[in-house]
Amino acid sequence: MTDDIPTAAALVIGNEILSGRTADANLNAIATRLTAIGVPLREARVVPDIQSEIVAALNALRARYTYVFTTGGIGPTHDDITVDAVAAAFGVPVVEDPRARALLERYYGAEKLTPARLRMARAPVGADLIENPVSTAPGIKIGNVYVMAGVPNIMQAMMDGVVLTLRHGPAVHSLTISGFMAESAIAEDLGAIAARYPHIDIGSYPWVREGRFGTALVARGTDDVAVKAAAAEILALARAKDPAAAISAG
Repeated sequence: MTDDIPTAAALVIGNEILSGRTADANLNAIATRLTAIGVPLREARVVPDIQSEIVAALNALRARYTYVFTTGGIGPTHDDITVDAVAAAFGVPVVEDPRARALLERYYGAEKLTPARLRMARAPVGADLIENPVSTAPGIKIGNVYVMAGVPNIMQAMMDGVVLTLRHGPAVHSLTISGFMAESAIAEDLGAIAARYPHIDIGSYPWVREGRFGTALVARGTDDVAVKAAAAEILALARAKDPAAAISAG
């Protein structure tokens, strides 16, 4: 983990993601919210519902990054094993959290608090709860790990609250230059610009519109002056190929 700029990783948990049955919609939401507060998402992994795989991935990520965000596997069914895996990673037992039970009891009513629903009140010893404003069943925070739901609207609602508690990094500035030019036509010159700005992330992203090839060239970094300088050079390069190439924020 770095001390100056907070960093993050995401761990997506679920057989349904790996099988293709469910398309992940959470990674983009996590990355977008973190970027907005200057916390770069440096790594993302997808693992199956196998405890040993979750534990290994989680221990590797939490040792390397400031924050780790997991999604999936905290529901009421037998295959929701994330809580157990997180507890195993931290070497602590799982207990029924009285705060979580109280939340669920108020939401469902005591008479409808079934054993399956009570599974959502389980948490590793020492964990804090993450508020779930959509369906009440809380997420979990332990150490630098934030355990959230896999259902996108619930995860995103949890994340809205979580980001308010995180240490912010420096603002990230981004400029995009887009025009009708093939990557191969600007690759060499773009590489030279990137070499002159080693602290700026310069990326090339091709696209096709109306049967024509084009490219979006993005300059991103925390040094606003350097980003603007790099983007100006990239714009000049792009306009040599397409005089109508344009620059925009983001």
